[in-house]
Amino acid sequence: MSSEPTPNSAVAGQLRSAIADLRTFQGLLLSEDLPACVLRDFRDALNRVRNTAWAAQQSLAAKVSGQGSTAVISLVAGERIRAAYQLCRAIQGDLAKEEIEFQKGQLAELRGAAADLAAQLKERY
Repeated sequence: MSSEPTPNSAVAGQLRSAIADLRTFQGLLLSEDLPACVLRDFRDALNRVRNTAWAAQQSLAAKVSGQGSTAVISLVAGERIRAAYQLCRAIQGDLAKEEIEFQKGQLAELRGAAADLAAQLKERY
């Protein structure tokens, strides 16, 4: 028998490690004077992880109860929309700041993706 962990136990171990790290961060957040933008980004990341974990839990519950996962997929899509909205607003703020230097290639890729999304949204809604 192999002693290598199964994918689920490997993920469980990583999650336990992340939980320990978050507890450490909790103490640091209370003891350090951090910039508001760093705290906001950290909170946004935690919210995305929290919502994804919730959706995964709901998906598991739907499988156990024999229900479909359509509602869960819709919730995850809704979370993506919320996160994208927040990122768009943050990027707009960044673009207004002259001290931030952007790479033209990244901006071109973002512009293309935004244009594609806008066209798709226009078709659908």
